[in-house]
Amino acid sequence: MRPTQTRRIHRLALNFLIAFLFCASFAVATAVRAQSKFAPASSALTAPQKRAGRTGSRAAQPARNPQILKLVTEIDARNIERTIRKLVSFGTRNTLSDQNDPNRGIGAAREWLYAEFLQVAVSSGGRMTVEKQTFEQPKAARVPQPTILTNIVATLKGTQPESANRVYVVSGHYDSMCSSPTDAKCDAPGANDDASGTAAVLEMARVMAKYKFDATIVFMTVPGEEQGLFGATHFAEEAKKSNMDIEAMFTNDIIGSSVGGNGVHDPHTVRVFSEGVPSNETQQEATTRRSVGGENDSTSRQLARFIKEVGERYVPSMKVWMIYRRDRYGRGGDHQPFLERGYAAVRFTEPNENYQHQHQNVRVQNGIQYGDLPQFDDFNYIADVARMNAAALAGLALAPARPKNVTFPSGLSNDTPIKWDGNKEPDLAGYEIVWRDTTEATWTHSQSVGNVQTFTMKGMSKDNFFFGVRALNREGNRSPVTYPRQAPRAPRTDQAAQPSP
Repeated sequence: MRPTQTRRIHRLALNFLIAFLFCASFAVATAVRAQSKFAPASSALTAPQKRAGRTGSRAAQPARNPQILKLVTEIDARNIERTIRKLVSFGTRNTLSDQNDPNRGIGAAREWLYAEFLQVAVSSGGRMTVEKQTFEQPKAARVPQPTILTNIVATLKGTQPESANRVYVVSGHYDSMCSSPTDAKCDAPGANDDASGTAAVLEMARVMAKYKFDATIVFMTVPGEEQGLFGATHFAEEAKKSNMDIEAMFTNDIIGSSVGGNGVHDPHTVRVFSEGVPSNETQQEATTRRSVGGENDSTSRQLARFIKEVGERYVPSMKVWMIYRRDRYGRGGDHQPFLERGYAAVRFTEPNENYQHQHQNVRVQNGIQYGDLPQFDDFNYIADVARMNAAALAGLALAPARPKNVTFPSGLSNDTPIKWDGNKEPDLAGYEIVWRDTTEATWTHSQSVGNVQTFTMKGMSKDNFFFGVRALNREGNRSPVTYPRQAPRAPRTDQAAQPSP
């Protein structure tokens, strides 16, 4: 080929490439212009909309509290295993079993737990007291004759006078059962249901008794759960009668295994069940809720969100799977009596249960081992669940109380004013407004507003977002969020001047 022909071919190829690049850039520009025709310009967004996630960043994670970091590391799976094996060694812990035998039955388990909590209390410097809360349970469907029941209650008193009467309760039930809840003679090891929860509570008490908290924490183990939640019901009822300020209650029930009956191995997840519509909601409150929303914003659901945020911050290997139900489908637990009396309460449970190891007589059938035996427990997993409990409890007890009487003032506006009562803690730093899109599960954005009792979110309508308020102290500890209620409407004096619904 001649040199002139070669140069001609090169020029043609270069011209083709230039034409191709021009066409491609024109097509891209056209597409961008077409998209911008229908998309709002970012400069048209208000600052609150940008903060709300339309174009902006999300709220930064707070710094971790050194005290909580330390106590979480002190929870020991070996202690949990020791407790579970000891409880299993009593043969049965059925609520109806022998109360006086020192080696077998519910009485032996009760006395051992009481002694263990007394030993734990020694390290508290007098701040922890331990009591037996004993009562007679009348005859009931699963209680053939009146029976003495005893809750073991260890109370770690708060050290801040303004917060000491604010109480957080964590529980597990120490009774167990075979296939029949009224069979008091069969072996009922109950290694998972619920020696696991009981062991977690005892281990949390052992670690946390050495630390000081602003508010009070109650570590409790109860009987009668399998017969009808009787131990927890008695405590909740007595608390209600005495106007005890229980801000939150956790129950740990079946937190023992990381392997489910479906074969799934998941040592990094725990379910937290929380109800949406409160169990004690009045008809008037229901009518208001149907008008303004809030089905996913009960105090119990705010508690679940708090547990997820704080638990995952301090135990990053674990995840909280929030379940929007009071409990498993058609089932119940010891948080229920607290919910029914207006307290915020949630349930911790493993993600995949094995029903061959729950409420079963111990036996081998068709080559399958049935029964709630310790060989099916994962003690390291239980320790991780206990760590998440402890982190959340410590976060609650070190933080200010959640804001009270949070309301949206009446009236129609594209801005959202919010009001609340001021907290009384001397170390209060101020408040944060939090918000989320109405379809989001957790609070995704926050804005510090200072130590004020009212704030207006400009350009953000309460029609379009869910809002809440939380308090924080000078150490950066944050309370759970309080969801605003609708303020009472002012009397209508000028019918014509009122905006239409």
